[in-house]
This record gives sequence, structure tokens and C-alpha cells, in this order.
Amino acid sequence: MEISVTGRKMPVTEALKSYAEEKIGNSMKVMDIKPLNAEVVLHVEKNPANPRPAVCEVTLQTKGHIIRVEEHEEDMYAAIDVAAAKVLRQLRKFKTRVIDHKVRRGASIRQTTGAQEPNYDKLMNELADDEVVRVKEMAFEPMTEEEALIQIDLLGHDFFAYTDRDTNVINILYRRTDGGYGLLKQAE
Repeated sequence: MEISVTGRKMPVTEALKSYAEEKIGNSMKVMDIKPLNAEVVLHVEKNPANPRPAVCEVTLQTKGHIIRVEEHEEDMYAAIDVAAAKVLRQLRKFKTRVIDHKVRRGASIRQTTGAQEPNYDKLMNELADDEVVRVKEMAFEPMTEEEALIQIDLLGHDFFAYTDRDTNVINILYRRTDGGYGLLKQAE
């Protein structure tokens, strides 16, 4: 587990850095997901009309997934606290939706084939073999609609583009303002 704390256009004091490492680190330790790296970026917005100028951005990277949290508060310590709580919720959601889903899928395969108990270490290593690299250019990886819903939720984005695994058609999943999600499909 590695945590890096930086400031954008502001110095980060040792007390602020250790506070951020402690709070975000505690949230990461609770879920015990390996490997997991965190990048914490702190900055203060200069707009005097903004009632919550302190911003804490946290980006977590694990093999195959990126989880992002951004929180605005009145002071930096409060922003770190709220971001740490949100990180814990996102990691819990990641663990239940992605990791446990793979373990359950392995168990259902075992039941249908009559095999022995699944080797959970092997299943976790299979998860660790998946790799997503954060880049500005996007490669449209084939996935199902359910996997795309998980990705848009974990990233916290308003939209997510992907290639449908079954049809090889480019789809764009977006969050609707009135709730729910919409799906744009490429015309065939």
C-alpha cells in the first residue's frame, strides 16, 4: 500500500501530509485489497464566492480498476475526513461488486463442474492479473453492460464509453440528470 500526498499550487505541511496519509490509509487498510496505491492531491480554490474552497482529490489504483473521489469543504482537514469516508464506501462497493463477484462466479463454475473447493488465492491472483492503465487516450475494451455500470460508478464519471463484448459495437453509458442511466449505441 503506497500513499502519495501532494499539493497543487500550495505547500503541504508535514502535519497535513501525515493527517491525510493516516485517514486515507486507515480507509484502505479496512478493506484489505492488494495491491492498492493512492494519490492524494490537495488544493485550495481562490474564488472568494466559493463557500467550500478546500479540495481533496483521491485516486486509488488497483490492478484492473481506478477509483476516484473528490471532496470540497470549508477547511482542508474536513475535506480529507469526508474524502476518507467516501473512499471507504467506494472500496466496499468495489469489493462487493468486483472481487466478490469473481469469487462467486468461480464458486458457481465449481458447482456446475463438480470440482473441489475453489482456490481463493488463485482467484485473487486472477484479479491481480487484470491491468488498467490511466491514460488520456482511451482504448475501448470489450465488456458487458453490467461491467460498464460498475466502471462508471467506481470512476464517478457522468459517462463511460466501451465496446460491447457480444456485438463489438461502441456504446456510451451516461448518467441521466433525472436518475438512472442512458445507453447510446453505434448504428449498425
